[in-house]
Amino acid sequence: MASIAPYAATLFAALPAISHASPQGDGPALGTNRVTQGDITGGSMTLDDIRAAGLKMFATPFNRLDGYGDGPMDPVDPISPGGRPTLQNNGTFLRVNGLDAQTCMECHSVGSNATVPFTFAVGGVGSSNNNVLFQPRDIDVDDEAANGFAGFNGRFINPPFLFGSGGVELLGLEMTEDLQALRTLAALTPDIDIDLDTHGVHFGQIRFDSASQTYDTSGVEGIEPDLVVRPFGRKGEFATVRAFDIDAMGFHFGMQPVEVIGAGVDGDQDGTIDEVRIGEISALHVFNTNLERPEIRDWNLNARRGFNTFAAIGCAECHIPRIATNSPTLPYRFPEVETAPALNSFMQVDLRTSRAGFDPAPGGGIKVPLFSDLKRHDMGPGLAESFGSPLDSEFITARLWGVADTAPYMHDGRATTLTDAILAHGGDAQLARDAFAALPAGQRDMVLTFLKRLRTPLDPADDLLP
Repeated sequence: MASIAPYAATLFAALPAISHASPQGDGPALGTNRVTQGDITGGSMTLDDIRAAGLKMFATPFNRLDGYGDGPMDPVDPISPGGRPTLQNNGTFLRVNGLDAQTCMECHSVGSNATVPFTFAVGGVGSSNNNVLFQPRDIDVDDEAANGFAGFNGRFINPPFLFGSGGVELLGLEMTEDLQALRTLAALTPDIDIDLDTHGVHFGQIRFDSASQTYDTSGVEGIEPDLVVRPFGRKGEFATVRAFDIDAMGFHFGMQPVEVIGAGVDGDQDGTIDEVRIGEISALHVFNTNLERPEIRDWNLNARRGFNTFAAIGCAECHIPRIATNSPTLPYRFPEVETAPALNSFMQVDLRTSRAGFDPAPGGGIKVPLFSDLKRHDMGPGLAESFGSPLDSEFITARLWGVADTAPYMHDGRATTLTDAILAHGGDAQLARDAFAALPAGQRDMVLTFLKRLRTPLDPADDLLP
């Protein structure tokens, strides 16, 4: 057998020199130089420094030495993060209930599906193969139950983009603050129905009953009785991006945030403590909420006519084109108190001058052209999930900004075209859906022309990329 030594010598001679100052073994992907909350609040980091630290959290492929994965399976609760089994006993991934990626980037990387191939973007949507399968207890792939479809009693969720989330969060915080003030007003004026109106959105009514000394929340609409606006999550589950990030860390990666389980605590018994530190969640929050907002491009006469038709048939009643905030400044808070958005702020960012790039509103705030009312609506049995929740058929109004680039559509990506998505509407949206279906073909096309002007931002976060 011929010696490989001559070939090896040629190969290694062509490689760049490698430093041998320290041994190159496996280690945590996050490394040892990790941002702390003190770094952020101490004034030594610029906004761009914090954003860069957040990008590191967003795009780093976590490994076991970072704390990736759950610990031993919990036979009492094998569904919640911390004690889930792994698929086919592989010891790392599960996929059908989280433990399904190593980075946020994996599920948020499509900037536009309107191009071939798709356009990459940090913070984009996920394609159908990135759909999240949330807490199923039964999957009947071969339809043994003879239902005519593959049974699945979890939630099937298509990942949305993160663009413009700072403006959405600020709007939600202001709405919550207004609604909490109205709740207090109800206590001060008992036995009178108080309309829950904020920023042009009606959330029903609340009454304080003097006899029982309790709030009657039976008239509250599209929001939980605590009157906290939660803009994030398909069901409206999270009041802030920080809250969403905390939940996602545990579900997708088995990475436990210190602010949830405490410092020095190995909550999932996987041998790693302090898996995600408070400052790292803060940096991730700042990064996500300062991604650029979606925009309108290539506006023309047919697009304007399509928008007018969109409004005339009732779509704009829920997909409100634009809502203005009172303030241009997003507060970052720790710890967050959902019912008190003004508490515990450690930094603020003006969303007009940051990379988010929101336009100023006449009253001093910003314009948020999100095409949503941030309110839950019943979308009818055709779109209902089978999770077994009272909210199975209820979803927060989808934000349409960027919709031209973000197929597939609906909460689970079932609609591959905008027309399919509109025709899938039911329940509270049935009348608008039927009105669209009844339009002459030319007017329907104009509505689609309008929607296809709602674009994702070009090259988001490019200033942070090498």
